[in-house]
Amino acid sequence: MAKTKKLFAALKRRGPHRVLRGDLAFAGLPGLVYTPESGLNLPGVAFGHDWLAAADRYAGTLEHLASWGIVAAAPHTETGLAPSVLNMAFDLGTTLDIISGVRLGPGKISVHPTKLGVVGHGFGGSAAVFAAAGMPDRLKAAVALFPSVTAPPAERPAATLRVPGLILADPGDPMSLRSNAVQLARAWKPAAVRKMSNVTAGGLVEGRRLARAVKLPGADKGTQKAVRALLTGYLLYTLAGDKTYCDFADADVELPNAEVFDPFSDDPVDLENKVVALLKP
Repeated sequence: MAKTKKLFAALKRRGPHRVLRGDLAFAGLPGLVYTPESGLNLPGVAFGHDWLAAADRYAGTLEHLASWGIVAAAPHTETGLAPSVLNMAFDLGTTLDIISGVRLGPGKISVHPTKLGVVGHGFGGSAAVFAAAGMPDRLKAAVALFPSVTAPPAERPAATLRVPGLILADPGDPMSLRSNAVQLARAWKPAAVRKMSNVTAGGLVEGRRLARAVKLPGADKGTQKAVRALLTGYLLYTLAGDKTYCDFADADVELPNAEVFDPFSDDPVDLENKVVALLKP
């Protein structure tokens, strides 16, 4: 555990690589891409944003991943009040096609086609599940950060997934009306679910403004640091194959700020009571 704590503390800070920022629009898709300054056959991820957010609201997270040697790209689409989770999932797939199909930067950067993953936050977390279900043989991992309910529901494609996954749950109430973290974990059998502490689910979004008008939480640096560390460690093991970080992908290992959580531990009757209590005036 002491070793894992040291790794976690290191991963909360920027990695050793200088970072380059680019624009996915060169390939016809609005969005951002962050890469290490150089490197061939790197791991790469497509990142989906939350409702009422956009790609640039995750610039710090994308840059953080790139500083640790992971190419991170995010489509800047589905940013309106009524986004389509299916369109976002398609755009995540297109993003992976772009970053793995061409040389990036000054030609010194490439992504290996067998080291790909999808990541999403909130609405984007459920979109990542749809994206993973649509490319079952291409991905090494998928991550849903505080995923939220969508229409159609992501539980259906989650039940078909065989790719390893990580789900982070909101510590306030993982069975809340907006969250579908527990339901996804129950359907997605290879996925590990972790219940985080001292974070806010919406705090991963940087510089949130419009969402405050509808009473969604704003940016939280503590949340960003903790989530970035967990996410980076998980991807370094699952995509890059770095065994130093194997504990970050082990569902039975306790990690800082993240408890092991059994999605089948809650009684369905207790869940129903929670929902009824939330609906009472």
